[in-house]
Amino acid sequence: MKIALMGYGNMGQELERVIGSSDKHQVVSVSLKSVDGVWDIDGLRKSDVVIDFTHPSVILENIKKVAALGKNMVVGTTGWYDKVDEVKRIIKQKKIGLIYAQNFSIGANIFFKVVKDVSKLFAKFGGYDVYGFEVHHSGKKDSPSGTAVRIAKEILNNFPSKKKLQAEKLDRQIEKTELHFASVRGGRNPGYHEVVFDSIADSITLSHQAHNRTGFAKGAILAAEFIKGKKGLYNFDQVFEGGDTG
Repeated sequence: MKIALMGYGNMGQELERVIGSSDKHQVVSVSLKSVDGVWDIDGLRKSDVVIDFTHPSVILENIKKVAALGKNMVVGTTGWYDKVDEVKRIIKQKKIGLIYAQNFSIGANIFFKVVKDVSKLFAKFGGYDVYGFEVHHSGKKDSPSGTAVRIAKEILNNFPSKKKLQAEKLDRQIEKTELHFASVRGGRNPGYHEVVFDSIADSITLSHQAHNRTGFAKGAILAAEFIKGKKGLYNFDQVFEGGDTG
């Protein structure tokens, strides 16, 4: 499969390395090595699938331009999910396929399911509060991370006493219905997420630590294999479960 990369930060470089380590696929183009960088239109036209790890400020424009070329996309860029309805319209009009994820790590996606199931259990038996935090490298462009937002969604959907995500600094007592998920930015950590269920009797901690970006790259390539030849909007969950979001 011929893959075009958009963005050449840590993830773009890791994708190029992982793809280059096998003869299964090849990188035929790299565009937007910086946010205001150059588009390799000829290279994009040669590709089967485009993988985007750029910046939320440009992702909508990127999707429009790639869709106009009739190319399917994998979007690893986070922080744009308030525009999902607009993206649906674009891909429907241009008849392409697009798959996105808050996190393309296979381990992280299993972690989401663990959090979902455990949240149901603690909610059933009662007496527990829940909170979380995440740590990312100093170059991370959004906060909270897309992964943290996804984890929070699993908790909010399955732990009825929590009604609202609170990801900002608090200069007051937190409300019982708020789920606090804090963020730390600094150093080189590629991604750490922790969820704590706490009661008067004990605490249970669930965590996921990415050791490097290889898992994210392999997941994005798996997503590219999945989306090739498809039409419509998909979430990475559907690589495991099947089905179309519309």
